Amino acid sequence: MWRQSFGLLEKSYSHDTTGSFLLGKWLHVPLSTVPLCSAVVDVAIQDYVADVASELIYQNKSQASKEVLFVFPLGPDMAIYSFQACSEDAKVQAVLRDEAQQLREATGGWENLEYIQDQSNYPGEVFVCFLGTLPPGREVVVTLRYVQELPREPDGAARFVLPPTLHPYTKHYVWNCLTSKLPYSLLLTASLQSPRGVANVQANFALTPLIYTARDRSTAQVSLAGSPPGGHDLELLVYFGEPTAVSAVVEKGDPGAPPGSLLGDPMVLVMLAPSIPEAVPGQRLSGEFIFLLDTTFLEHAQDCLLFLLKSLPLGCYFNIYCYGESSVGIYPQSVEYTQDNLTEAMRRIPSAGSSLGDTNLLGTLRSIYKTSRPRGHTRQLFIFMAGPPPDKEAIAAEVCRHRNSHRCFSFCFSQDSAALATALASETGGEAAYVCSDNSMIFVVLKCLKRALKLAAEEVSLSWTLPCGLEVEVLGGTPQSIFQGQHSLLYAQIHGQAQDTTVAKGVMTLTYSLDGQDVSHTIEFPLCPQGDGRLAGHRLAARCLLKRLLPEAASGSGDEPRHRAVEISLASGIICPFTSYVGVRTSQRVTWYRGPLALLPPRQSLIPCQTIELCGSIMSSSCRHRAIWVPPGWLTAVCASWLALRRLTHGIAHLSQQGACSKACTPPPPPISSLKHVNPREFVLWSRNSGPWSSGDIAECQELVALQNVDGSWALSSGLASVLEVDEAEIKGKMPGEVLEPSIWATVLALTWLNRNDKCYRDLCELLEAKAVTWLCSRAVSQLDKCLEAANTLLGSTVEPSVFRL
Repeated sequence: MWRQSFGLLEKSYSHDTTGSFLLGKWLHVPLSTVPLCSAVVDVAIQDYVADVASELIYQNKSQASKEVLFVFPLGPDMAIYSFQACSEDAKVQAVLRDEAQQLREATGGWENLEYIQDQSNYPGEVFVCFLGTLPPGREVVVTLRYVQELPREPDGAARFVLPPTLHPYTKHYVWNCLTSKLPYSLLLTASLQSPRGVANVQANFALTPLIYTARDRSTAQVSLAGSPPGGHDLELLVYFGEPTAVSAVVEKGDPGAPPGSLLGDPMVLVMLAPSIPEAVPGQRLSGEFIFLLDTTFLEHAQDCLLFLLKSLPLGCYFNIYCYGESSVGIYPQSVEYTQDNLTEAMRRIPSAGSSLGDTNLLGTLRSIYKTSRPRGHTRQLFIFMAGPPPDKEAIAAEVCRHRNSHRCFSFCFSQDSAALATALASETGGEAAYVCSDNSMIFVVLKCLKRALKLAAEEVSLSWTLPCGLEVEVLGGTPQSIFQGQHSLLYAQIHGQAQDTTVAKGVMTLTYSLDGQDVSHTIEFPLCPQGDGRLAGHRLAARCLLKRLLPEAASGSGDEPRHRAVEISLASGIICPFTSYVGVRTSQRVTWYRGPLALLPPRQSLIPCQTIELCGSIMSSSCRHRAIWVPPGWLTAVCASWLALRRLTHGIAHLSQQGACSKACTPPPPPISSLKHVNPREFVLWSRNSGPWSSGDIAECQELVALQNVDGSWALSSGLASVLEVDEAEIKGKMPGEVLEPSIWATVLALTWLNRNDKCYRDLCELLEAKAVTWLCSRAVSQLDKCLEAANTLLGSTVEPSVFRL
């Protein structure tokens, strides 16, 4: 795994004739790093959210002054809410402002950050702030605070990884080989809290003994013991009591915020993690599968669509939309997966590329969202994009608006549609893939279909019982489905004043349907708010609420959503597309008048400070030859759906501002972030390999797949005989006498052919085979061994009986 460390970047100092910094010099000077001297990190983990406060001290150990940048890679589900840097001469503080485009013109130097955006070898979202000049021997103290949602491990543990900037072990930081000590010190302390109790802590580094700070073991502390190890990231696994399907912790609000406001009222952090078993391949499975095909690429998708449709399970619903200049659904709404419906759908799919105009993906999505999904069937979209739609921001907003009701699996065939594919998938909990060839498309799509064929908790709902006078609001809504292997972190705010203050507990009930059975889990949780006042849950809730407001604000539905988003962003410190960072530099030097003794107020100026997208050089070889220098050993962070959505909606954010400008108003500059910059490693599957099969192998297998029925069986026909290259009369003559149903014999022959010695279509036909085996085992278990023996004799193969074991 690659590792992004960054920290302070610097270049040699120089002056222009006026004595100010020549920021333009960055454009042609290679960058290096200012070494870290010490790091003090305080982590507060509350169930599955973390607040991290860090103090980093850097020192210029060279003999020349340096102009320095602070660069911090933003990991998934991470949001900075406070940044400042202090040196002997000045203090720099990052401040969120509305109408930031006007501030940019006054700030100056933005072209240098945009240049860096295009120069890095490695893509990803980063926070960048220009700190000015650091003389020889001087230090700068950086204080950085951020919040982060923590992933939940399958065993229920909360997983925290210290960002590389706070522990930048690399070859650049060479440590003493005899003592194994790094050239910087690290003090790491973690405060742990959960109403379920802190059960255990595990780490890949030495820890001090776990110290409980409450009798009920609901709070505890642990620290790094000794010097930090070099060579790997520092990782903590925190276990809270017994893993449960639902958990809740109440975080107290900010006493200084108005009651009823986002930061003022208590926040409930809710983790939904129902226990869902693995699906059995080949069995009936509920679900609604909708396939959206770009007609300009339909000719290339036909073969892939055949494998995809034949691999669907019995019991599901499906539909196909072909979108181009207009949207055409094969059926008005999804239909049950039956032989007749599939045959009719394959017949009605239009032939290749009748539309060469702009794609109407947005209209297609809106048509789908207007149709009701079959009860008890989770909706999943498979979107195939040949190129970037012209209205990609509106598409992202539309998908975001319906994020709780479905998942998207996105497949793009051009680099310029990669960012949209990633955003749609990550926003809905799905997956995205970049496809480079027709052969690899089948392999990639089937891999995603296997991930989609998981059992899900459906019709998920939460109910609350609180004392009179209190009510609860789930910010961002509740997901309608949770798939096996997934979990959902929700934020619910408690409003009002309890009439009976003696009631100290609330009750929450999670209900859902699993495989047709209704399931419920009820828990009690203390209403007494906890927390240390750092408001990690509130800030992440603000991030969640901003997600919900963005589609409304970006779609131009009045000014209220935008004003509300700006208000939440400025209050919480969490950036959104309608706010922007600006660096405020305050001089620390004391200045006196020459006349009457008096102090001048500190002099302030605005400096570049922003989150930007580094383009990387993986998709563009031209960047490799002019890249800035960064420490080796990066950590590639998967782009959070929040950041992807920010990039997509950034261009819309200022439409209302432009409308309010006078004729003399200069139009805002283009957004720093751009859809054209995307990290291909964000994709689940990204390969130019076509798998172990040639085009001939796929075509040969395709003939057999086209003959399979939706229940997994094959009919004994001349078409099957042609694929097997055996005379139909000979096939009928070799059928064992015990077999009363010809389709049983035909299905055994097809499975034997797929698994014969010199050919193996295991990955290509795994789902098809599972349906066939399920069908056979339900009809002729006692006949299978004899049928297989006869099939091996007929086809000259040596397939083992294990082929019939799921």
